[in-house]
Amino acid sequence: MTFRLPNALQQSDDAAAIALLKRYYGDPYLGTGCAEGAHFDTWATDSDPMRFTADDLIAIKFLSVEAPRTAVRALLRDRSDEFSKLLVDLGPDRDLANEDDILDADWAGWPIMDGLRSIPGVGTTIASKLLAQKRPRLRPIWDTVVAAVTDTVSAQWEPLRVALRADDFAAHRRLLRLRDAVQLPGEVSALRILDVIAWREGKDRGL
Repeated sequence: MTFRLPNALQQSDDAAAIALLKRYYGDPYLGTGCAEGAHFDTWATDSDPMRFTADDLIAIKFLSVEAPRTAVRALLRDRSDEFSKLLVDLGPDRDLANEDDILDADWAGWPIMDGLRSIPGVGTTIASKLLAQKRPRLRPIWDTVVAAVTDTVSAQWEPLRVALRADDFAAHRRLLRLRDAVQLPGEVSALRILDVIAWREGKDRGL
């Protein structure tokens, strides 16, 4: 399985990617006309990194999804300690590109994704957005548009890790350079830069 970069990132010139980012985040950042999703990255930065909070549930609303009531009860009350332990087991946020080992079945990221998807009404899209809120540098957002653009309908996390590490981390370093070129804050991770470019490109293609 491989990860296909969006067309804008297959070009050596950054102009197309920068244009997509500016359309999403505004120019200047969060200026008039920015997408609602632009607020996701900084909404809950003070949230406890080892526990899901109400702010995390609010943050994903900016990405056009809403946690069902079953998730509100599970994450904030009934299974709060269970998910807190899974976040602790996963460890602190860090760049996916720096994960040296294959993300196999024993990797700590999978139990929390499985746990989130075990909540009635929570599929991969909502689960990935919730975990991306807690670990924005480590967990990529998955939705049908991004999956179609990047050819990751069946698998995303491991193929993306491999792609980010290829050629001496060239893709990872470029994503951070694009973030700086658009003058976005450090809270916007390399994974979100990729997500926004892929999503905006896919929507322009009518996906």
